[in-house]
Amino acid sequence: MLAKGTIGKALERGRLSILGFAIAALAVTSPAHAQDDKMIPIAIPAQPNAIVLGTGPLPDATAPEVWHQQYGSLFARNVTVATLTPYLPDPAKANGTAVIVAPGGGFRTLSMENEGSDVAKALAARGVAAFVLKYRLNQTPQDMAEFDRSMTAMFANAARPTTRLKPEAAIANLAPQIADARAAFALVRKRAGEWRVDPSRIGMVGFSAGAMLTMATTLAGQDAKPAFIGLVYGSLEAVTVPADAPPMFAAIAADDPLFAGKGMGLIESWMTAKRPVEFHLYEQGGHGFGMYPKTTTSTNWFAAFASWMQMHGMLKPAA
Repeated sequence: MLAKGTIGKALERGRLSILGFAIAALAVTSPAHAQDDKMIPIAIPAQPNAIVLGTGPLPDATAPEVWHQQYGSLFARNVTVATLTPYLPDPAKANGTAVIVAPGGGFRTLSMENEGSDVAKALAARGVAAFVLKYRLNQTPQDMAEFDRSMTAMFANAARPTTRLKPEAAIANLAPQIADARAAFALVRKRAGEWRVDPSRIGMVGFSAGAMLTMATTLAGQDAKPAFIGLVYGSLEAVTVPADAPPMFAAIAADDPLFAGKGMGLIESWMTAKRPVEFHLYEQGGHGFGMYPKTTTSTNWFAAFASWMQMHGMLKPAA
């Protein structure tokens, strides 16, 4: 999530060409209330249900975790210790399915509400045990103005001619985040009985950088093995699909400034491998729409995702 001013300057100067797969995962947003685009520092909110994962502190981190408010939503930066926050359904409605929710933010910030808790609450309302993953992030300047300048500099670098990296190549730079995702899956399986979860029905949904992490977890997560995955406005670069690749749901807007118009290699990869895939291309929505209420049909992505889960039997009570 970037300040609107930074995004506007970048768009005007043509700085949205991609420098590698990781830089491409920046979470740009176009919410309904653009007047709330200013980043306002806030105290770290209470997180009484957050469970510290056992992946340790981010190596060589010096800047402490900070939070800010933007677009009426909450964001975290400089996360150095990963946590997992459960959002459990009413036991009477629990169906045994679980979803790890990975917010986006370019691995520099995390959209903890729009792409985190709001998604988890919507899943819990459908009987799904949801878990928001606050994964470790690349360090950024503490000062908001310096942070904004650092993002502008990143876009300047992105303007240089380069060849986009394949997702498999980008995975090498995501070791801490993949470790956090693996730890999240391990924890949910360990406490599956307590949380009324079927260990074989744990999926993952991610947004932008979170979608990148979801794909990385699928390709290189070793023991994570998501039962199904959802990629919302993530990269559509082609990948080498594992023989046991899970069913995949993908959604993106045609006017997405980062990932649209670059082909649909990911979808074709899944189809060629004869693995289940559902793809939604919305006419409008931009990037980062998440759970923000908008007048575009991209707002319907969650209903489509829930219907897709239902089609795969994930909203039926587990045996």
